[in-house]
Amino acid sequence: MSTTAIRSKDATTDARVGKVDMKLEVVIIPVSDVERAKKFYGGLGWRLDADFARDGERIIQFTPPGSPCSVHFGTNYTSAAPGSAQNFLIVSDLTAARDELAARGVAVSEAFHFAGLNRLDPAGRIGGRSPDWPSYGSFLSFTDPDGNGWLVQEITTRLAGRIDAAETAFGSASDLASAFRRAEAAHGEHERRTGQRDADWPTWYAAYMVAEQHGTELPT
Repeated sequence: MSTTAIRSKDATTDARVGKVDMKLEVVIIPVSDVERAKKFYGGLGWRLDADFARDGERIIQFTPPGSPCSVHFGTNYTSAAPGSAQNFLIVSDLTAARDELAARGVAVSEAFHFAGLNRLDPAGRIGGRSPDWPSYGSFLSFTDPDGNGWLVQEITTRLAGRIDAAETAFGSASDLASAFRRAEAAHGEHERRTGQRDADWPTWYAAYMVAEQHGTELPT
């Protein structure tokens, strides 16, 4: 399994987690041409939430589909150099994500995985999906017109503790559909192993999808 999916022994335990919700709301993207950036991010199919202009200044907000976090860019909004941002996007189906980006005219990479944790050395990128297609292991990448980088990571099963154990939720219809397809494929293997049709397949699907999302043991 990819090293990105190994939980550190120093990872925060539940007893140490803060009690006050602090939800990441916005990341700032440094751009040199606001209008050009607006056209690019709108072309990705991201939702335009706001475009404020006053006294010659401007702030724009976009939100990727299914994301609780938005991006901001504008004039005199950050001292960071245009093109210096590097951010992650998470998808449940890397192939579908690449197909959509390419259809929108984005120069998106082929799928790749990393040899280790080094994200700067080009030699650390290995073409093709991570062997055995583990969750967290496979990536795409693209840049905006300024060179701000976006790393697209496929996650199908979350690390244990990453999601509230009392909650199972999907951010979009496409995420839910992808989960159904994975459950369907796994259920097909289940029926082949048992040698009989499972009439109560909805219960099996539900158990599989909940376990997959929470990173617990999958039903077989």
